[in-house]
Amino acid sequence: MTRLLDGKVAVITGASSGLGRAMAVNFAAEGASMVIGDVREEPLEGGERTHELIRRGGGDALFVRTDVAAWKDIDALISAAVARHGRLDVMVNNAATASGTGLLDTTAEQWEQVMGVNLTGMFYGCKRAAQQMVTQEPRAEVRGRIINLGSQMGIVNSPSDTPYGVSKAGAIYLTRQIAADYAEQLLVCNCITPGKIVIERPSFPPDPEIENARRRTPWPRLGRPQDIANAAVFLASDRATYITGSNLVVDGGWLSR
Repeated sequence: MTRLLDGKVAVITGASSGLGRAMAVNFAAEGASMVIGDVREEPLEGGERTHELIRRGGGDALFVRTDVAAWKDIDALISAAVARHGRLDVMVNNAATASGTGLLDTTAEQWEQVMGVNLTGMFYGCKRAAQQMVTQEPRAEVRGRIINLGSQMGIVNSPSDTPYGVSKAGAIYLTRQIAADYAEQLLVCNCITPGKIVIERPSFPPDPEIENARRRTPWPRLGRPQDIANAAVFLASDRATYITGSNLVVDGGWLSR
């Protein structure tokens, strides 16, 4: 049986933990060769390292230590993928951080850190991936696919984290711009906007927003990492070729209220 991502080469940033980890494992299960970029190898939620988990399941995975806020690291990450596999089919810009501060409480250092990872890091990932993709021969009409991770807080206000909300609004805009500018070069670029996703991390304190999210979400449960992974597999596959510049909201109906 043909898998959705057979023969594709994918890079995912921030894939040692959380949503990135779920996406990487699911991409590999669908046949993709994985290259994982992260500042750390150990999952924040504990357990086996992502690339080792994929290899144990019979998949192909490489870990490259990567600070997405540094161009040289992103350049090395993409270069490693191409050196190993000869091309890059899918780039997922997932790595993100937050300050948890509103406007008046946000320092210049916090602003720069969040923007450096969430927006500059995404810009670097998009640019370096596109540099490679435009040189490749198309497969099933497409030279390459870029998937950016947004947030519902990039669409509505984020009262407790101004830098994060601004950075995720930028992710949605950047996606549209790339899709429009590089369609003729056969690049596909889309965004996934998660709602509240529950990730069990024993070393982290309880999330104070969890009950509010439960009240706001029409669906009778909150999101799971698998929900985002399923959306990412679809957008990375040839089934989504005529979808570009879109923001796929995966939030259990949260934004409909």
